[in-house]
Amino acid sequence: MDATDALLKKYWGYTSFLPHQREIIASVLEGRDTLAVLATGGGKSLCYQLPALALGGLTLVVSPLLSLMKDQVDDLTLRGVPAAACTGSLKPEEREEIRRSLEEDTLRLLFISPEKCMQPAVLASLRRLPVRLIAIDEAHCISEWGHNFRPEYRHLNGLRRHLPHVPIVALTATATPDVREDICRQLGLSGPAVFVGTFNRPEVRYRVLPKSNPTALLLACIREHRNESGIVYCSSREKTEEIAGVLGRYGYRAHAYHAGLDTRTRERVQEDFLRGRVRIVCATVAFGMGVDKPDVRYVVHYDLPGSLECYYQESGRAGRDGRPAECVLFYDPADHERIRSMIDRGGPGGRHRRTALRKLEEMRGYCETAACRRKYLLNYFGEAYAAETCGRCDTCEGPGGRIDGTECARRIIACVEQLPGDPGIDLIADVLRGSKNATVRNNRFDLLPAYNTGREWSRRHYRAIVSDLIGQGYLARSGGRRRGVRLTERSARITEGGERVTVPAEQERREENRKNQQK
Repeated sequence: MDATDALLKKYWGYTSFLPHQREIIASVLEGRDTLAVLATGGGKSLCYQLPALALGGLTLVVSPLLSLMKDQVDDLTLRGVPAAACTGSLKPEEREEIRRSLEEDTLRLLFISPEKCMQPAVLASLRRLPVRLIAIDEAHCISEWGHNFRPEYRHLNGLRRHLPHVPIVALTATATPDVREDICRQLGLSGPAVFVGTFNRPEVRYRVLPKSNPTALLLACIREHRNESGIVYCSSREKTEEIAGVLGRYGYRAHAYHAGLDTRTRERVQEDFLRGRVRIVCATVAFGMGVDKPDVRYVVHYDLPGSLECYYQESGRAGRDGRPAECVLFYDPADHERIRSMIDRGGPGGRHRRTALRKLEEMRGYCETAACRRKYLLNYFGEAYAAETCGRCDTCEGPGGRIDGTECARRIIACVEQLPGDPGIDLIADVLRGSKNATVRNNRFDLLPAYNTGREWSRRHYRAIVSDLIGQGYLARSGGRRRGVRLTERSARITEGGERVTVPAEQERREENRKNQQK
């Protein structure tokens, strides 16, 4: 048994590491800058907590949530690990105790917010302390291409200047390949070791339901999970209160949770949920990162999230104990238009607006795809999924199987080949459907051979089929910020090699129904 195994056994009671933990910890102990992308429940915290004990001195942990800091400090204290959180709510005697522990070098982990961390007085103090490691939790917050960009995180690049010889480990559960690159660049990581765990959570079942009668849908979902814990995510504070009230009238004990509640109320709701005194929490995105409850059996998104990163992180609350759980999303295209209007009216400008809109389109694609939802999610995060179906999402469980879709696939691939750069799915659909919009006309795409060769299929059909072709490897998402699609080595097998390709039969049935309704 080596030193890390001994520490794992002594303080955490485990005899083995989770996947990637040993390698990440070894990288950190070697003094390398490290980026760790591990799914919710993958054991990210241990990747800096154990090195803090092995290295001695002080490990500085930058964390975005006070509740998350408190939970980690409480847990570490129970395990006998000296830890503290530097927050604005500290009493004078608590602040003095932390100062004394730092001077005596008996504190191993100090949790701090990004805002407080970069204060000149704090930086000056850190330079005098034996800081051995800097851990940046929820590191995706530093990337403007991530789903939860926080400007205060961007200032953390100053840590490298003030503590140039201290290794940094950045950790997140949700980062696409371009976000990973941006994290490393913004933090100034030097030749970092990058570890990316699987995003696949086989214990979770994914469903998307039409939002025709959401109250009835929600009640049905709760009845399926009677006496089990669940989270209902809503888009606004008012909606959380409304839904909690509705559930209360039906005899369910449900509490609302949002940033508008006072600290004491939020803490009470969270504690009641963690202890099982309340089974259902109706929450905004303010509820999530600080919640470590392993037996959440279902997560319902009453409203559409703005990005797949948000959806993946929030749905990651379900099934952390490894037992079966499900994530249900109520989808109404009107929600998509509402969010799009909000981005257009009051959202970020320029490239930030384009990023937000692109992420929203990916979210819509997930909801509208007739292909495997698990494959769609994993592919978005840059992970291949070899199986054609997962058997644990509504599209794979649905009727119909797959049928030949070679002709549509050929036209799509020909269009991608003729368009410059890496075109987006909607542009491909516009060209194939013979659109006369400004983008098509001004760029003279109406002169391409592919123009108007696929008018018989809808835009929604093209989104679903392109997503499916990506899942099968006939197309690929491009890197970088535009997230268009590009050809792969397999593309020519359809256009030149005569290879046949299948697509979900359910999507073809939808197209037939649409055409019949138009007659």
